[in-house]
Amino acid sequence: MANILVCDDDREIAEAIGIYLREEGYRVFKAYDGEQAVELLSREQIHLLIMDVMMPKMDGIEATLKIRENSSIPIIILSARSEDADKILGLNIGADDYVTKPFNPLELMARVKSNLRRYTSLGSLEQENRHIHRAGGLLIDDETKEVTVDGEPVRLTPIEYNILLLLVKNQGRVFSINQIYENIWNEDAIGADNTVAVHIRHIREKIEINPREPRYLKVVWGVGYKIEKQGDADEEKQNG
Repeated sequence: MANILVCDDDREIAEAIGIYLREEGYRVFKAYDGEQAVELLSREQIHLLIMDVMMPKMDGIEATLKIRENSSIPIIILSARSEDADKILGLNIGADDYVTKPFNPLELMARVKSNLRRYTSLGSLEQENRHIHRAGGLLIDDETKEVTVDGEPVRLTPIEYNILLLLVKNQGRVFSINQIYENIWNEDAIGADNTVAVHIRHIREKIEINPREPRYLKVVWGVGYKIEKQGDADEEKQNG
């Protein structure tokens, strides 16, 4: 049973979300501002957080930033704002998904299930044979879900991990934005450009020494993204 924290200063909304979650078999915790959410996360094992943006004391933006210092659990942002800029802000601060109020409860439950599925696939719940994927100094251990660059550990969110794993397992292959979105989110790529671009930028900032001159995660202009094959990268360096 997954533990889900619902954080919204509107107690009626928090309770309504809790009812739907409990009907799906989840254990529900509730907080009514960002400070309560951060404090509760420090003492309870939470597997997913549904976080409102506009709240007193500590809003959802500040709370998400603080939570991301120590935790990579999936975070779904709730907001009454629907502009692209607000969605991008939510993703920029480390959220995994974004739902605009008013929302369809069935859609929210579907997004909860989807994010939990990705998150649990990163843990010990799905143990398989050891799989090591390497691209030069970039190494992914898909059993322990650890990522290192030149021996240094890299902390990725579940979505960042899955995007990177997809590209590393298919080194040299170019994936369009729509292909990345459909592979990772398992839904049609409608308005996927900003979402994928934000996650790609975050990955680059974490795995590249100089994100503006990436060693690994390359853009193929007008086509998409790829992880450079090490042999290709070496040859390119020699020719350069």
